[in-house]
Order: sequence, then structure tokens, then C-alpha cells
Amino acid sequence: MSISSAQASQNRPAVLDFKPVLDAVDAVLGVAQRPVELHEPRFGQRERELVLDCIDTNWVSSAGKYVTRFEEMVAAATGSRHAVAIVNGTAALHAALVLEGVEANDEVLLPSITFVATANAVRHAGAVPHFVDSTWDTLGLDPRALEAHLDEVAVRQNGAWVNKHTGRRLRAVVPVHIFGHPVDMAALGAVAARYDLVIVEDATESLGSTLNGKGCGTFGHSAVLSFNGNKIITTGGGGMIVTDDEAHARHARHFTSTAKKAHAWAFEHDEVAYNYRLPNINAALGCAQMERLAGMVEAKRVLAKRYLDAFSDFPWARIYREPKGSESNYWLNTLVLDREYASERDRLLEALHGHGIRARPLWTPMHLLPMYRDCPRAALPVAEDMNTRCINLPSSPFLAGAAPEGANQS
Repeated sequence: MSISSAQASQNRPAVLDFKPVLDAVDAVLGVAQRPVELHEPRFGQRERELVLDCIDTNWVSSAGKYVTRFEEMVAAATGSRHAVAIVNGTAALHAALVLEGVEANDEVLLPSITFVATANAVRHAGAVPHFVDSTWDTLGLDPRALEAHLDEVAVRQNGAWVNKHTGRRLRAVVPVHIFGHPVDMAALGAVAARYDLVIVEDATESLGSTLNGKGCGTFGHSAVLSFNGNKIITTGGGGMIVTDDEAHARHARHFTSTAKKAHAWAFEHDEVAYNYRLPNINAALGCAQMERLAGMVEAKRVLAKRYLDAFSDFPWARIYREPKGSESNYWLNTLVLDREYASERDRLLEALHGHGIRARPLWTPMHLLPMYRDCPRAALPVAEDMNTRCINLPSSPFLAGAAPEGANQS
């Protein structure tokens, strides 16, 4: 997708009339009850059945058959060999970083355009976020900008790559598949290998997305998923660590279960660890949701096509289209304003909200948040451009028309 302003017309108005946008969104959403939220879950009889089974059998905590079943279903859906269910996505990323060897005072490279949980997880691990630029090609981390930045700031000392300005070790890189659109993982993998960076994928938004037929979450040594209430499938709150490494998965399960050694009655623990495992009652929700994941992804892609069609000839904005070679779950559909109308973003958001459309801007870039302003960073021209021009539109799968089988229509 081209986001340049080369198509700008001299006939464009200085002040925009937002009615055509509202009409286009209405054409996509039809007579949906207002307000229309950005992304919301739907539950049906199957969810009730499995949750009630947890209650009726008293298996509601982190031990139970649905935890194992949910892990197996997610592993199969992503193409990973192993999955470890975690209480939420932030905890999953924190644990994943520690398990991959990120230590206090290390630097972890990540895009400035991401949800705050990505940067927070780095800080929870005692490490320092180091922000790099994004690309319009994917909306995610730009491997070429990362390489150019590392060529400038990274030096080899005592067998490790360090930031020459801070003296801290450069340990890991966290690509984020923004709104379900896969990062260019081949290019990123080459950069990571050159600088000995471990890749921990933040695939929290991309369950069901693929790049060249390979599932998001399977390109690095480990990855994390999220099942928050606004994700494509939800467990209320929940996350997952996925990996192909059996020993790593075994350690992840132990590490997130207070490192308690198996015993019939004794409480023996062998490392400082975390109580991060997902409860069975949440996993039961996840199992029911996973049974119709394929239908929900299909519905979301239908919805995305409707948005793309509705805005195909629009004079000053476009719907973001999935990157070449990928099949995105279109977790959120993104309207991108032409650059010369970036200043109209907030007025358009006001108009959408006044019309009952709960649209949202991107997250505030991490480097602009008060707790992260002093962190190391590359030049971020694309991230700052994206921040002024993108609006996310309602993207719940049931908005495509008939809800996926089993969904609650009430």
C-alpha cells in the first residue's frame, strides 16, 4: 500500500467534510446497534457449557483439563510444538524475556509504535527498552531501519554487542505484528543473527495471521500471544508462550508455576519464579473460542474487504491493506489519512464518536510517554508520522454479518 501524498489533488478542501467517512463506515457496518465498540467478544452456549463444567467439578484454578487442552489447541493453530498458558499477555512477555536470558540493565529493541505492555514487560524484566522505527510496509518494526541504527550504535565488547553510548548489552529484539499484520521476519532474522539478538515475537494481536504460509509466533525461538477481552479470541484475560523447544517449554511451565517441584505433598521450589499460570476456568473459555477461530478469522477478513471496498476511491484516506505475502487476521482495521490532513485526525475521531463509532487512534508512541522519554532510541520519523495519521475502526468479527457459529446473538 502506498501512503505517500503524491496522489494529492489541488481540488481537495482545506477543511474536510467528514460525512463521506461516516457514510462509508455506515455502509460497512449496516444497521449495527450504536455505539459500535472497537472490538468486543461474543460468547455462546459452548462457552457456558465448558465454564459450568469447571464450576461443577471444582476445577477452577491453574490445574485442570482445559489448561492442557487450550495449550494444545493454540499450539496447533500457530504451528508451534509447545504452548504454555499464562495469566495475561504482559506476564507472558515478561516471563518469555527472562527465560530467553534478558537480564537487568540489558537493552531490548522494540518498536515505539506498540501497546505499552510491550515496553512494560521489558522493564519488568529489569531491562531497558530501546526504541526503533516502524515501516508503512507492515506497520511494524522496520528491519532495515533497525540494521542502519545498529550499524551506528552497536560495538563489540568482550564477546557481546553493546550500545556504545550506554555500555549496555544489546540482548533481544521484540517485533510486534501490529493489528495482525506480520513483520518482515526474514529480514529481521538476518539482522538479529548478525548482532546476536534473540527474537521474542510479540504476536499478541496476530493469532491466525500467517506470513508465506507460516503462522505468526513461529519465527523466533519463542513468542507470546494475548487473549484479553478485545483480542480475536478471549479467555477474559490470558496469554501464552509458544515455542518449538521442548526443554524451553518445560522450563517455562515450571518457571511460571512458582518453580514448585512435583511431589505428592511437599512444597519444594528450586528457583525464584512467578505465579503466572492461567486458571482452568479461563482456559475453558479459550477452548470454546478456539473451536471457532477459523470462522472468526474468515469473518474478520470479510469485514476488512468491505472496508477496503468502501474506501477504495476515497480522495484523502485509505484502509490499510495486509502486507505482501501475508494473510492477516485484520485484528483492527486501520484508516490512514493522507499526510496533508493529519491535523484533522482528532476532529475526525470526534465526528466518529459523535456518530456512535468508537474509533481509536494508535497508541501514544512509547518514546513520548513520560516513563520512557529518556530511553535510548533511533530516529523515529515513520513512527511519528503513523501516530498522526492512523485511526482504527470497529473490527469485531460479528460485524461482518452473521456471527460465527455458536456466537451469542443476544
